[in-house]
Amino acid sequence: MITRFKLLNLPFSLSRRKVRSVKQIELRGEKTVLREKRISDAPDDYMWRTDEELARLDAAEPLDMAYSDFLKHSQEELDRPNKRSMRFGIDDLYGRHIGNCMVYNINERRGSAELGIMIGDREYWSKGYGSDTVDMLLEHLFTATSMRRVYLHTLKWNKRARRAFGKSGFRRVRDVRRTEYKFVLMEIHRKDWERLRGRAAALGD
Repeated sequence: MITRFKLLNLPFSLSRRKVRSVKQIELRGEKTVLREKRISDAPDDYMWRTDEELARLDAAEPLDMAYSDFLKHSQEELDRPNKRSMRFGIDDLYGRHIGNCMVYNINERRGSAELGIMIGDREYWSKGYGSDTVDMLLEHLFTATSMRRVYLHTLKWNKRARRAFGKSGFRRVRDVRRTEYKFVLMEIHRKDWERLRGRAAALGD
């Protein structure tokens, strides 16, 4: 459940109304805080992007770039936000940066977007931090924006990730092949999320 919600001005908008002002989000869940990316994240981001195991989980090659170039690139991304994506840092409740989350391929006409998440700090693996982040982001997207469908691609062999997304309400759609990698496309629609939330509320009473 989101316990705090703050909006700041930014150059894009996902509000349910067509507005020109842009909003940026800070959300607080039971274990994590989802907030805007900042340049102070760069050392962690660089460490995670150059990590072979984390790159494998993301179906990517470890980053091969000098830190100075990565820092410059990170600042440019912050200075020129993409209207079709939202990038967040994930903190624990004490302000420790533990990972990143992204909503991208935003299609306002279709009301859909793709979700990506990485918990980079291994101390926080398998402890519910990723699920808490996904749950509160879905709550925001389905209650404060016009989003009707959120989808993601997870590696077919990564059964742990698929189980975690399943707990948040995502269901398997089909297998997808991209180059040499096999993924599972998963999705959740607003109407299904609302039904699941209503069921959870009824069980809690």
